[in-house]
Amino acid sequence: MFRSYNKKIKLSIFFISALVTLYLGIFFFLNKLQFPPMWDEKSFWRTSLLFSNSLIPDLEQLKNYAELNTPLPFIIFGILEYLFHGGLFAGRLLNLLLSFVIVCLIGFSSRKNKKSSLLSAFGLLLCPYYLMYSVFLYTDNIAIFFVLLGFWFYTRSHHILSSLAFILAIASRQYMLAFPVAIAVYELLTSRQTGVKLRIQLLAPVVALSSIFVWIWLFGGLAPKAGLGKEATPVVQQLAWSFSVNGSLFFLSWVGLHFVIPEWLLFSRKLQKQKLFTPKNFVIAATLLPLFLIFSSPLQSHGLIAKLTGFLPGNLFKIAVFYALALLTCVRFSRINLAFWLLVMNCGIMLKAYPWEKYVLPLVVVLWYLKSLNLLDKTLKHSVPNTSN
Repeated sequence: MFRSYNKKIKLSIFFISALVTLYLGIFFFLNKLQFPPMWDEKSFWRTSLLFSNSLIPDLEQLKNYAELNTPLPFIIFGILEYLFHGGLFAGRLLNLLLSFVIVCLIGFSSRKNKKSSLLSAFGLLLCPYYLMYSVFLYTDNIAIFFVLLGFWFYTRSHHILSSLAFILAIASRQYMLAFPVAIAVYELLTSRQTGVKLRIQLLAPVVALSSIFVWIWLFGGLAPKAGLGKEATPVVQQLAWSFSVNGSLFFLSWVGLHFVIPEWLLFSRKLQKQKLFTPKNFVIAATLLPLFLIFSSPLQSHGLIAKLTGFLPGNLFKIAVFYALALLTCVRFSRINLAFWLLVMNCGIMLKAYPWEKYVLPLVVVLWYLKSLNLLDKTLKHSVPNTSN
Protein backbone atom coordinates (compact mmCIF):
# COMPACT_ATOMS: atom_id res chain seq x y z
CA MET A 1 0.00 0.00 0.00
CA PHE A 2 2.86 2.37 0.83
CA ARG A 3 4.49 1.61 -2.53
CA SER A 4 1.22 2.41 -4.32
CA TYR A 5 0.92 5.69 -2.41
CA ASN A 6 4.54 6.56 -3.16
CA LYS A 7 3.97 5.86 -6.86
CA LYS A 8 0.97 8.22 -6.89
CA ILE A 9 3.06 10.95 -5.25
CA LYS A 10 5.77 10.55 -7.88
CA LEU A 11 3.18 10.67 -10.67
CA SER A 12 1.69 13.84 -9.22
CA ILE A 13 5.09 15.51 -8.87
CA PHE A 14 6.00 14.58 -12.44
CA PHE A 15 2.66 15.84 -13.73
CA ILE A 16 2.80 19.22 -12.01
CA SER A 17 6.46 19.68 -12.96
CA ALA A 18 5.75 18.90 -16.62
CA LEU A 19 2.70 21.16 -16.58
CA VAL A 20 4.57 24.11 -15.05
CA THR A 21 7.37 23.62 -17.59
CA LEU A 22 4.85 23.55 -20.45
CA TYR A 23 3.06 26.72 -19.38
CA LEU A 24 6.26 28.60 -18.62
CA GLY A 25 7.55 27.53 -22.02
CA ILE A 26 4.40 28.93 -23.68
CA PHE A 27 4.70 32.14 -21.66
CA PHE A 28 8.29 32.84 -22.65
CA PHE A 29 7.94 31.51 -26.20
CA LEU A 30 5.23 34.11 -26.81
CA ASN A 31 7.43 36.92 -25.54
CA LYS A 32 5.76 36.94 -22.12
CA LEU A 33 2.38 37.35 -23.85
CA GLN A 34 3.51 40.70 -25.26
CA PHE A 35 2.46 40.41 -28.89
CA PRO A 36 0.15 42.50 -31.11
CA PRO A 37 -3.62 41.86 -30.84
CA MET A 38 -4.80 38.92 -32.91
CA TRP A 39 -8.16 38.27 -34.61
CA ASP A 40 -11.09 39.09 -32.26
CA GLU A 41 -8.77 40.47 -29.60
CA LYS A 42 -9.03 43.93 -31.15
CA SER A 43 -12.79 44.03 -30.78
CA PHE A 44 -12.76 42.34 -27.38
CA TRP A 45 -10.19 44.79 -26.07
CA ARG A 46 -12.22 47.80 -27.22
CA THR A 47 -15.23 46.37 -25.44
CA SER A 48 -13.21 45.65 -22.30
CA LEU A 49 -12.08 49.25 -22.19
CA LEU A 50 -15.72 50.32 -21.95
CA PHE A 51 -15.81 48.58 -18.57
CA SER A 52 -12.43 49.87 -17.35
CA ASN A 53 -13.58 53.20 -15.88
CA SER A 54 -14.98 51.74 -12.65
CA LEU A 55 -15.25 48.49 -10.74
CA ILE A 56 -19.02 48.32 -11.19
CA PRO A 57 -20.54 48.79 -14.68
CA ASP A 58 -23.78 50.74 -15.08
CA LEU A 59 -26.95 49.37 -16.67
CA GLU A 60 -26.50 51.25 -19.95
CA GLN A 61 -23.04 49.78 -20.44
CA LEU A 62 -24.44 46.28 -19.95
CA LYS A 63 -27.16 46.89 -22.54
CA ASN A 64 -25.21 48.59 -25.30
CA TYR A 65 -21.81 47.00 -25.87
CA ALA A 66 -21.20 45.70 -29.41
CA GLU A 67 -20.51 42.00 -28.79
CA LEU A 68 -22.63 38.85 -29.05
CA ASN A 69 -21.81 37.19 -25.74
CA THR A 70 -22.76 38.08 -22.18
CA PRO A 71 -20.46 40.63 -20.54
CA LEU A 72 -18.74 39.04 -17.53
CA PRO A 73 -15.37 38.43 -19.29
CA PHE A 74 -15.30 42.00 -20.58
CA ILE A 75 -16.12 43.27 -17.09
CA ILE A 76 -13.28 41.18 -15.64
CA PHE A 77 -10.82 42.39 -18.30
CA GLY A 78 -12.00 45.95 -17.67
CA ILE A 79 -11.48 45.58 -13.91
CA LEU A 80 -7.95 44.27 -14.51
CA GLU A 81 -7.23 47.33 -16.66
CA TYR A 82 -8.76 49.65 -14.03
CA LEU A 83 -6.61 48.13 -11.27
CA PHE A 84 -3.32 47.35 -13.01
CA HIS A 85 -3.26 49.17 -16.39
CA GLY A 86 -1.65 46.09 -17.90
CA GLY A 87 -3.35 46.28 -21.28
CA LEU A 88 -3.85 43.03 -23.17
CA PHE A 89 -1.19 41.33 -21.07
CA ALA A 90 -3.30 41.20 -17.90
CA GLY A 91 -6.26 39.52 -19.60
CA ARG A 92 -4.04 37.11 -21.49
CA LEU A 93 -2.22 36.17 -18.30
CA LEU A 94 -5.53 35.56 -16.53
CA ASN A 95 -6.63 33.22 -19.33
CA LEU A 96 -3.33 31.34 -19.23
CA LEU A 97 -3.59 30.92 -15.45
CA LEU A 98 -7.19 29.73 -15.73
CA SER A 99 -6.08 27.25 -18.39
CA PHE A 100 -3.45 25.93 -15.99
CA VAL A 101 -6.00 25.64 -13.16
CA ILE A 102 -8.49 23.79 -15.39
CA VAL A 103 -5.89 21.15 -16.29
CA CYS A 104 -4.98 20.81 -12.60
CA LEU A 105 -8.63 20.38 -11.58
CA ILE A 106 -8.86 17.47 -14.00
CA GLY A 107 -5.42 16.01 -13.28
CA PHE A 108 -5.98 16.05 -9.51
CA SER A 109 -9.71 15.33 -9.56
CA SER A 110 -9.48 11.88 -8.02
CA ARG A 111 -7.20 10.34 -5.41
CA LYS A 112 -8.37 6.81 -6.17
CA ASN A 113 -8.09 6.95 -9.96
CA LYS A 114 -4.86 8.92 -10.32
CA LYS A 115 -3.83 7.34 -13.62
CA SER A 116 -7.24 8.03 -15.15
CA SER A 117 -7.13 11.64 -13.96
CA LEU A 118 -3.66 12.30 -15.35
CA LEU A 119 -4.49 10.66 -18.68
CA SER A 120 -7.64 12.78 -18.89
CA ALA A 121 -5.65 15.96 -18.28
CA PHE A 122 -3.23 14.90 -21.01
CA GLY A 123 -6.17 14.18 -23.30
CA LEU A 124 -7.41 17.73 -22.83
CA LEU A 125 -3.99 19.12 -23.73
CA LEU A 126 -4.15 17.15 -26.99
CA CYS A 127 -7.06 19.32 -28.13
CA PRO A 128 -5.31 21.98 -30.26
CA TYR A 129 -7.87 24.67 -29.43
CA TYR A 130 -7.25 24.41 -25.69
CA LEU A 131 -3.74 25.81 -25.44
CA MET A 132 -4.21 27.95 -28.55
CA TYR A 133 -6.99 30.02 -27.02
CA SER A 134 -5.40 30.08 -23.59
CA VAL A 135 -3.02 32.87 -24.60
CA PHE A 136 -5.45 35.34 -26.18
CA LEU A 137 -7.78 37.93 -24.72
CA TYR A 138 -10.76 35.73 -25.56
CA THR A 139 -13.84 35.00 -23.48
CA ASP A 140 -13.75 31.20 -23.73
CA ASN A 141 -11.49 30.31 -20.82
CA ILE A 142 -13.44 32.32 -18.25
CA ALA A 143 -16.70 30.67 -19.33
CA ILE A 144 -15.11 27.20 -19.40
CA PHE A 145 -13.58 27.70 -15.95
CA PHE A 146 -16.97 28.47 -14.43
CA VAL A 147 -18.57 25.51 -16.24
CA LEU A 148 -15.92 23.15 -14.93
CA LEU A 149 -16.31 24.66 -11.46
CA GLY A 150 -20.03 23.97 -11.74
CA PHE A 151 -19.34 20.29 -12.44
CA TRP A 152 -16.64 20.15 -9.76
CA PHE A 153 -19.20 21.26 -7.16
CA TYR A 154 -21.96 19.11 -8.70
CA THR A 155 -19.95 15.88 -8.46
CA ARG A 156 -19.22 16.74 -4.83
CA SER A 157 -22.90 17.43 -4.05
CA HIS A 158 -22.37 21.15 -3.39
CA HIS A 159 -25.37 22.04 -5.52
CA ILE A 160 -25.88 25.66 -4.49
CA LEU A 161 -22.25 26.48 -5.29
CA SER A 162 -22.62 24.53 -8.53
CA SER A 163 -25.63 26.66 -9.46
CA LEU A 164 -23.72 29.88 -8.74
CA ALA A 165 -20.84 28.71 -10.93
CA PHE A 166 -23.20 27.94 -13.82
CA ILE A 167 -24.84 31.37 -13.43
CA LEU A 168 -21.40 32.96 -13.81
CA ALA A 169 -20.69 30.71 -16.80
CA ILE A 170 -23.88 31.86 -18.54
CA ALA A 171 -22.94 35.45 -17.67
CA SER A 172 -19.73 34.77 -19.64
CA ARG A 173 -21.13 32.98 -22.71
CA GLN A 174 -24.83 32.34 -23.37
CA TYR A 175 -24.24 28.90 -24.83
CA MET A 176 -22.95 27.63 -21.47
CA LEU A 177 -26.69 27.27 -20.82
CA ALA A 178 -26.41 23.78 -22.34
CA PHE A 179 -24.63 22.41 -19.26
CA PRO A 180 -27.13 23.18 -16.46
CA VAL A 181 -29.95 22.23 -18.87
CA ALA A 182 -28.32 18.82 -19.38
CA ILE A 183 -27.94 18.31 -15.64
CA ALA A 184 -31.56 19.39 -15.05
CA VAL A 185 -32.88 16.90 -17.64
CA TYR A 186 -30.68 14.14 -16.25
CA GLU A 187 -31.77 14.84 -12.67
CA LEU A 188 -35.44 15.08 -13.70
CA LEU A 189 -35.31 11.64 -15.30
CA THR A 190 -33.45 10.27 -12.29
CA SER A 191 -36.00 11.72 -9.88
CA ARG A 192 -38.82 10.13 -11.87
CA GLN A 193 -37.17 6.74 -11.43
CA THR A 194 -36.65 7.18 -7.68
CA GLY A 195 -40.05 8.76 -7.10
CA VAL A 196 -38.65 11.97 -5.64
CA LYS A 197 -40.07 15.03 -7.37
CA LEU A 198 -38.18 18.01 -5.96
CA ARG A 199 -34.52 17.75 -5.00
CA ILE A 200 -31.73 20.29 -4.67
CA GLN A 201 -29.89 18.39 -7.45
CA LEU A 202 -32.74 19.36 -9.79
CA LEU A 203 -33.62 22.80 -8.44
CA ALA A 204 -30.04 24.10 -8.49
CA PRO A 205 -29.44 23.69 -12.26
CA VAL A 206 -32.97 24.96 -12.98
CA VAL A 207 -32.18 28.15 -11.07
CA ALA A 208 -28.89 28.44 -12.98
CA LEU A 209 -30.42 27.99 -16.42
CA SER A 210 -33.18 30.46 -15.53
CA SER A 211 -30.54 33.19 -15.28
CA ILE A 212 -30.52 33.37 -19.10
CA PHE A 213 -33.90 35.13 -18.92
CA VAL A 214 -32.31 38.00 -17.01
CA TRP A 215 -29.94 38.58 -19.91
CA ILE A 216 -32.70 38.21 -22.49
CA TRP A 217 -34.71 40.84 -20.59
CA LEU A 218 -31.70 43.14 -20.30
CA PHE A 219 -30.67 42.83 -23.97
CA GLY A 220 -34.20 42.67 -25.34
CA GLY A 221 -33.11 39.49 -27.12
CA LEU A 222 -30.42 36.82 -27.09
CA ALA A 223 -27.56 39.34 -27.35
CA PRO A 224 -27.01 43.12 -27.22
CA LYS A 225 -28.63 44.86 -30.18
CA ALA A 226 -25.33 46.60 -31.00
CA GLY A 227 -23.69 43.18 -31.32
CA LEU A 228 -26.48 41.68 -33.41
CA GLY A 229 -26.30 44.71 -35.70
CA LYS A 230 -22.67 44.12 -36.68
CA GLU A 231 -22.11 43.04 -40.29
CA ALA A 232 -20.07 40.01 -39.23
CA THR A 233 -22.93 38.59 -37.13
CA PRO A 234 -24.19 35.30 -38.67
CA VAL A 235 -27.73 35.35 -40.06
CA VAL A 236 -28.66 32.41 -37.83
CA GLN A 237 -28.08 34.68 -34.81
CA GLN A 238 -29.64 37.80 -36.28
CA LEU A 239 -33.03 36.16 -36.85
CA ALA A 240 -34.83 34.81 -33.78
CA TRP A 241 -36.36 31.80 -35.54
CA SER A 242 -33.43 30.92 -37.78
CA PHE A 243 -31.73 27.57 -37.16
CA SER A 244 -28.77 25.76 -38.72
CA VAL A 245 -28.92 21.96 -38.57
CA ASN A 246 -25.50 21.55 -40.16
CA GLY A 247 -23.86 23.25 -37.17
CA SER A 248 -25.22 20.53 -34.89
CA LEU A 249 -24.11 17.76 -37.25
CA PHE A 250 -20.62 19.23 -37.53
CA PHE A 251 -20.49 19.51 -33.74
CA LEU A 252 -20.80 15.73 -33.55
CA SER A 253 -17.82 15.45 -35.90
CA TRP A 254 -15.77 17.84 -33.81
CA VAL A 255 -16.46 15.78 -30.68
CA GLY A 256 -15.39 12.67 -32.57
CA LEU A 257 -12.03 14.17 -33.48
CA HIS A 258 -11.26 16.00 -30.25
CA PHE A 259 -12.61 13.56 -27.67
CA VAL A 260 -13.75 10.14 -28.93
CA ILE A 261 -10.57 9.29 -30.84
CA PRO A 262 -8.14 10.62 -28.15
CA GLU A 263 -10.12 8.79 -25.45
CA TRP A 264 -9.87 5.53 -27.40
CA LEU A 265 -6.14 5.99 -27.96
CA LEU A 266 -5.43 6.82 -24.31
CA PHE A 267 -7.76 4.38 -22.56
CA SER A 268 -8.66 1.48 -24.84
CA ARG A 269 -6.97 0.93 -28.22
CA LYS A 270 -9.21 -2.14 -28.67
CA LEU A 271 -11.85 -2.95 -31.26
CA GLN A 272 -14.62 -5.24 -30.07
CA LYS A 273 -16.62 -6.25 -33.14
CA GLN A 274 -19.43 -7.75 -31.08
CA LYS A 275 -20.05 -4.34 -29.47
CA LEU A 276 -19.40 -2.35 -32.63
CA PHE A 277 -21.64 -4.14 -35.12
CA THR A 278 -24.94 -4.11 -33.25
CA PRO A 279 -28.50 -3.40 -34.41
CA LYS A 280 -28.53 -0.18 -32.38
CA ASN A 281 -25.37 1.09 -34.08
CA PHE A 282 -26.75 0.24 -37.52
CA VAL A 283 -29.89 2.25 -36.70
CA ILE A 284 -27.70 5.17 -35.61
CA ALA A 285 -25.69 4.99 -38.83
CA ALA A 286 -28.81 4.75 -41.00
CA THR A 287 -30.43 7.72 -39.23
CA LEU A 288 -27.36 9.92 -39.36
CA LEU A 289 -26.52 9.35 -43.04
CA PRO A 290 -29.55 11.11 -44.62
CA LEU A 291 -29.17 14.00 -42.19
CA PHE A 292 -25.63 14.58 -43.45
CA LEU A 293 -26.63 14.16 -47.08
CA ILE A 294 -29.45 16.70 -46.69
CA PHE A 295 -28.01 19.32 -44.36
CA SER A 296 -24.22 19.27 -44.66
CA SER A 297 -23.97 20.66 -48.19
CA PRO A 298 -22.56 23.18 -48.82
CA LEU A 299 -19.88 22.35 -46.28
CA GLN A 300 -19.73 25.27 -43.82
CA SER A 301 -17.67 23.94 -40.93
CA HIS A 302 -14.79 26.20 -39.97
CA GLY A 303 -11.77 24.80 -38.19
CA LEU A 304 -9.24 21.99 -38.15
CA ILE A 305 -11.31 19.25 -39.80
CA ALA A 306 -12.24 21.51 -42.69
CA LYS A 307 -8.55 22.27 -43.23
CA LEU A 308 -7.50 18.62 -42.94
CA THR A 309 -10.09 17.57 -45.52
CA GLY A 310 -9.32 20.48 -47.83
CA PHE A 311 -7.16 18.29 -50.08
CA LEU A 312 -10.04 15.87 -50.78
CA PRO A 313 -11.73 16.25 -54.18
CA GLY A 314 -15.34 17.40 -53.97
CA ASN A 315 -17.69 17.81 -51.03
CA LEU A 316 -18.82 14.18 -51.01
CA PHE A 317 -15.48 12.85 -49.72
CA LYS A 318 -15.25 15.66 -47.19
CA ILE A 319 -18.78 14.99 -45.94
CA ALA A 320 -17.85 11.29 -45.62
CA VAL A 321 -15.09 12.22 -43.14
CA PHE A 322 -17.45 14.42 -41.14
CA TYR A 323 -20.06 11.65 -41.18
CA ALA A 324 -17.60 9.01 -39.97
CA LEU A 325 -16.45 11.20 -37.08
CA ALA A 326 -20.04 12.05 -36.15
CA LEU A 327 -20.96 8.37 -36.24
CA LEU A 328 -18.14 7.59 -33.82
CA THR A 329 -19.53 10.21 -31.45
CA CYS A 330 -23.12 8.95 -31.67
CA VAL A 331 -22.04 5.35 -31.07
CA ARG A 332 -19.79 6.38 -28.17
CA PHE A 333 -22.56 8.33 -26.44
CA SER A 334 -25.54 6.18 -27.36
CA ARG A 335 -26.13 5.20 -23.74
CA ILE A 336 -28.66 7.56 -22.15
CA ASN A 337 -26.84 9.12 -19.22
CA LEU A 338 -25.48 12.53 -18.23
CA ALA A 339 -22.85 12.54 -21.00
CA PHE A 340 -25.59 11.78 -23.54
CA TRP A 341 -27.63 14.79 -22.43
CA LEU A 342 -24.56 17.01 -22.43
CA LEU A 343 -23.98 16.10 -26.06
CA VAL A 344 -27.65 16.56 -27.01
CA MET A 345 -27.94 19.97 -25.36
CA ASN A 346 -24.73 21.24 -26.89
CA CYS A 347 -25.94 20.11 -30.31
CA GLY A 348 -29.14 22.00 -29.59
CA ILE A 349 -27.21 25.18 -28.81
CA MET A 350 -25.30 24.78 -32.08
CA LEU A 351 -28.57 25.20 -33.98
CA LYS A 352 -28.16 28.92 -33.25
CA ALA A 353 -24.37 29.18 -33.47
CA TYR A 354 -21.76 29.87 -36.11
CA PRO A 355 -20.27 26.48 -37.17
CA TRP A 356 -16.86 27.11 -35.65
CA GLU A 357 -14.96 24.07 -34.39
CA LYS A 358 -13.67 25.96 -31.37
CA TYR A 359 -17.12 25.77 -29.81
CA VAL A 360 -16.52 22.10 -28.98
CA LEU A 361 -13.99 23.09 -26.32
CA PRO A 362 -16.29 23.53 -23.26
CA LEU A 363 -17.86 20.10 -23.79
CA VAL A 364 -14.46 18.48 -24.34
CA VAL A 365 -13.26 19.92 -21.00
CA VAL A 366 -16.32 18.61 -19.16
CA LEU A 367 -16.11 15.17 -20.79
CA TRP A 368 -12.47 14.80 -19.78
CA TYR A 369 -13.38 15.87 -16.24
CA LEU A 370 -16.11 13.23 -16.02
CA LYS A 371 -13.69 10.71 -17.53
CA SER A 372 -11.13 11.53 -14.86
CA LEU A 373 -13.69 10.53 -12.20
CA ASN A 374 -14.88 7.44 -14.09
CA LEU A 375 -18.34 9.02 -14.32
CA LEU A 376 -18.55 9.33 -18.09
CA ASP A 377 -20.32 6.01 -18.56
CA LYS A 378 -22.43 6.19 -15.42
CA THR A 379 -25.92 4.89 -16.14
CA LEU A 380 -29.10 6.83 -15.49
CA LYS A 381 -30.38 4.66 -12.66
CA HIS A 382 -27.53 5.63 -10.33
CA SER A 383 -27.13 9.05 -8.77
CA VAL A 384 -23.91 11.00 -9.16
CA PRO A 385 -21.67 9.99 -6.26
CA ASN A 386 -20.00 12.42 -3.94
CA THR A 387 -16.31 12.46 -4.96
CA SER A 388 -14.99 14.71 -2.21
CA ASN A 389 -13.30 11.82 -0.40
